Amino acid sequence: MVPITALWLPILLSAVIVFVASSIIHMVLPIHKSDYRKLPEEGGVLDALRAAGVTPGPTYHFPHTTHKEMKSPEVVEKFKRGPVGLLTVIRSGPPAMGKFLGQWFLYCLVISIFTAYLTGRTRAPGTHYLEVFRVAGTTAFLGYAAAQVQDSIWKGQPWGVTLKHVLDGLIYALLTAGTFGWLWPR
Repeated sequence: MVPITALWLPILLSAVIVFVASSIIHMVLPIHKSDYRKLPEEGGVLDALRAAGVTPGPTYHFPHTTHKEMKSPEVVEKFKRGPVGLLTVIRSGPPAMGKFLGQWFLYCLVISIFTAYLTGRTRAPGTHYLEVFRVAGTTAFLGYAAAQVQDSIWKGQPWGVTLKHVLDGLIYALLTAGTFGWLWPR
């Protein structure tokens, strides 16, 4: 067993490495440019949403129904007519990139802490690089990538977008695993 306090350097460094890699993936490489599209008649849609009083916070599901009403002919017709979707509205104003990046870095730290905990509980000091890499990589992959699949299953996100996020998560997991293997206590 390796105490988590002995793993502060791989925790911090792997979070920094993933943060930098994610910045490169999202800001330099074109892989995610097609993830979002512009609304048709965006101005009119935005005016209609403002007029309807849509506010930040809840996720809107449309057409909205209860489980009891789901099979009623009126609701079935609404779903057939469409559109059907989920809408998340965030606070108005310029994107709060500093806040978002800060939260992302904290998330990277949390994944690295859990990776350190699980790897430290299952591997001893001096464990071979590939053994540390395997456990740390699997743990980090679960944190960065596996949960992405839920968005395609439950929220209708296109599978292509989800697969790109899973690929990102795999890259982050490999970087995390490499950092832990490299800096594992001897």
